[in-house]
Amino acid sequence: MKLLAKFNLILLALFVAGLALIAVAANEFLMRNARDQVVRQAELMIENARSTRQYTVDELAPLLNTVPDHNTRFLPETIPFYAATTTFNYLRAKYPEYAYKEAALNPSNPRDRAADWEADLIYYFRTHKDAPRVIGERQTSAGPALYIAYPIKTEGACLTCHGDPRSAPDSILQTYGGVNGFGWTAGEITAAQIISVPMTVPVGIARQAFRALIAYLIVTFIAAMALLDAALLFIVIRPVQRLSAMADRISSGDTSLAELPVNGKDEIAEVTASFNRMSASLRKAFRMLNP
Repeated sequence: MKLLAKFNLILLALFVAGLALIAVAANEFLMRNARDQVVRQAELMIENARSTRQYTVDELAPLLNTVPDHNTRFLPETIPFYAATTTFNYLRAKYPEYAYKEAALNPSNPRDRAADWEADLIYYFRTHKDAPRVIGERQTSAGPALYIAYPIKTEGACLTCHGDPRSAPDSILQTYGGVNGFGWTAGEITAAQIISVPMTVPVGIARQAFRALIAYLIVTFIAAMALLDAALLFIVIRPVQRLSAMADRISSGDTSLAELPVNGKDEIAEVTASFNRMSASLRKAFRMLNP
């Protein structure tokens, strides 16, 4: 087997072994990084929903309450739950994989009622009041999903509609009745902001980054091998081939060959210089034997 082929096989074996180690480490790192990226996006969405809720309470609700028949006509735009959910639905046009819900244990609107796993999160926040958020995974009919949840604490302004049903606005009673969504207590955690996203999203991000990494490594390896092969060819193989060819001609009795050029001070140059000295000694010996 030629020297260049042996060299390439050694490099290939080292590359495959190194690639396997990098693949294992990179896959775990990229998966963790992708998950963190999805969580950061979800957190930004949560903050956007919070801003919408606060804007509704501070700016929009007082303005809409000046509508003459606001006491008898329900205006959902004044409800923070409605505002946050509606604006998020616009955001889903760009991020359709993300789902947002403000789940409550006892909501006025049945759409906002917490499912069993959402209720578990609310009870968790009630018993762990210092927990700022919960991040976890759960199994769904479509596969595993990642979720991030933040507690919603009842503010004093919420009690106008969710306190005693006898003092609730007529518009609320006419729209939702006087059974659900009442009896809330100020300072109590009654709901949670929850964003869910299928695990296929972070997995897809990680796989895309992993494929790009492997492609870059392969391209880099091919380029490096080509450069190393070229260097090996010009620095080692061709000088050795010239030495071999000259040795063959000398062994057949041809003593008219000129000395090979010596370039540099590396090992190949030393071997070439030694070969030139040996060639010169052989020529002298041939002349002495054949006067």
